[in-house]
Amino acid sequence: MINKLTQEEFYKILNSLSIKEDYKLEYLFETYESIFEGLTEISKSKEAGDSFEVNSSNIIFYLLGEFLYSVTGMSEEQIAEFVRNEKYQESMAGVVADKYISLSLYNHSEQSLTNKFFPPISSIELYVNLMHNIVNNYSIKNKDNVLLVDLLNKTLSIARCILNLLCEGYETEAFALWRTLHECECILILLDKYKEVVIPSYIKHMRYGLVYHMGESDEKINQEVFANIKKEMFELGLKSKDTKKYIEYGWLLSIPGHETLENFKLNFRDGIESLAGLHQYSGVYTTSSEILHASPMLVYSNKHYFHLLTLVNLYESFFRIESVFQSLFFNYFSEEAKSRYLAMKKLYFSQLLSIHKRETQNLKKIGNKK
Repeated sequence: MINKLTQEEFYKILNSLSIKEDYKLEYLFETYESIFEGLTEISKSKEAGDSFEVNSSNIIFYLLGEFLYSVTGMSEEQIAEFVRNEKYQESMAGVVADKYISLSLYNHSEQSLTNKFFPPISSIELYVNLMHNIVNNYSIKNKDNVLLVDLLNKTLSIARCILNLLCEGYETEAFALWRTLHECECILILLDKYKEVVIPSYIKHMRYGLVYHMGESDEKINQEVFANIKKEMFELGLKSKDTKKYIEYGWLLSIPGHETLENFKLNFRDGIESLAGLHQYSGVYTTSSEILHASPMLVYSNKHYFHLLTLVNLYESFFRIESVFQSLFFNYFSEEAKSRYLAMKKLYFSQLLSIHKRETQNLKKIGNKK
């Protein structure tokens, strides 16, 4: 279906988007007409078929995006000169038409095994969204909680990204991202458990990492930081070859009882994961790392298997993240808010547990067939 906007309709839309200068409106409408003429011709071709439609709103957004990106940083005089150049206008019309056709008529999409309305997706997204809103609206009174709030916020964002990837049919990509979610949940567990003892050390090593990877503009600060790192490593009996490990994982040495942990090392699996009590996920973490590093497993993967593997592990991570969330925020809720949250948890948490049990069984069935 080909429905072209009138000039008045076109101007009304652009005015609502804060494009009000007459010469810009005229220029953009002329370009829109040129794009529309080209798309109309294409719609008549056999390849387009009877179902080909032209969405003027999408054309406007592509066009406006191209125009604004092109003139960003220009003075009004330079913009006026740009508008007068017919070659630029012709080129812009062609680019918008190409993008519109490619991303509508020939848009590639993966086969999806689920959607956002399916209970295993919608139920956990509902809960994650609720937690996200609470965290975003939380008023930080204790400075030690700033780090925990920021990390929890990012962790919830990653969980939502995993759900979006699953809905789009990108199972292995979602599973690779679970690796990051798992790292975040392990750190959250440790920071929440040992708050005052560990948080200062973690922040210090964050600082070390920033200087190590990016450096400061003031060379004196860089020298002071590396001098501190060298001094601390000497006192701990660490070698220079351990510098990167110490910078990234040295904060683990402030955790009470780390010295009694069997096979403790300054790394994720034998350090962070083990101290968080989640070493049983080491095998899944390794598989996720294989996917992340473009092994043959990534190329020749079973969509159903990795969909379920990601979903089950996402649920298990979520249960632990929710526990940290409640530990951090529940005491700050009003009695009314506590009652509402507990009522919501009573209703939906049991559903999440039921879904997890069912999808775990489905995963085992596929695993047995492999």
